[in-house]
Amino acid sequence: MVGLVGSVVLIVVATAVIWKGSQHFERAAGRLSKHYGLPVAVHGAVVVAVGSSFPEISSIVISTVVHGEFALGVGAIVGSAIFNLLVIPALSALASEKLGSTRNLVHRDTQFYVISVLVIFIVFALGATYIPGGTNTAAILTPALMVLPLGTYVTYLFLHQQDASDYVGEDFHIDSRKAWTRLAVALVVIAVGVEGLVRAALSLGDLFGTPSFLWGLTVIAAATSLPDAFVSVTAAQADDSITSLTNVLGSNIFNLLVAIPVGVLLAGSVTINFLAAVPTMGFLGLATLVFLVFARTDLELTDLEAYSFLGLYLLFVVWITLESIGLIETVRGF
Repeated sequence: MVGLVGSVVLIVVATAVIWKGSQHFERAAGRLSKHYGLPVAVHGAVVVAVGSSFPEISSIVISTVVHGEFALGVGAIVGSAIFNLLVIPALSALASEKLGSTRNLVHRDTQFYVISVLVIFIVFALGATYIPGGTNTAAILTPALMVLPLGTYVTYLFLHQQDASDYVGEDFHIDSRKAWTRLAVALVVIAVGVEGLVRAALSLGDLFGTPSFLWGLTVIAAATSLPDAFVSVTAAQADDSITSLTNVLGSNIFNLLVAIPVGVLLAGSVTINFLAAVPTMGFLGLATLVFLVFARTDLELTDLEAYSFLGLYLLFVVWITLESIGLIETVRGF
């Protein structure tokens, strides 16, 4: 019981630390974007998305390098992607009078995100079938395979640069050195919080005899997604639907195409359970499809669609938990 209580307390404290660090990061990032004259879409899809993804990239780095638990980090990345797609837009829609999308967001950001999901799944499949030693239960990820997702992310940045090439920003000057320092300190604070989350997740896995992948998919994923939730809900309340939604998509694209490769590059070579990765990636694909349809329908997310998102996420958590503890066996690999 002491271990359980201690783990829960650690999760709460670590989440609060991440939340505080994210608030300072969001303010610094916003001021720097204005200072450098970045368009709103680039601010949401690249600057804020990359920064608010720092908890996720920290989780995979800390899990892999410090604790030797790459599966925990991957679980956090995939679980965070599902949380971002289903929970954050739902909260943003419920927190605002109207959360609208645009054709540009649907046809560029969302569809590029679909490509990102496909790319990372292909990488997993190549690790299981073409890398020596890979099997249908063990996908071996090597640095060479990471060229594909990293190259895809470079393409994403190029497309945004092309769209913003003619943009002229407003005249806004700040002490950039002070803002960069504040942003760096905020990132360190977030990393400290993530370390606490990883330790708590590993402790819960030992207490309940469950795979670390489960706690990455649920606890760490939800807690590390708080920066994205904070940024998107705040933007939605300020009637800035573009930043609210592009932040979610940009963050997910960064997590899949950069965070996972960074973990692999740091480790040199890692092995994941391919049978467990397939169904979770499949659910991520389903969540992406639902998000695409809802975002395109009348270019607006309604309260009913928001509650549907939340219901689908709850279904995912229940399903993955029951699979992990062995009460149901609808898929192999857990």
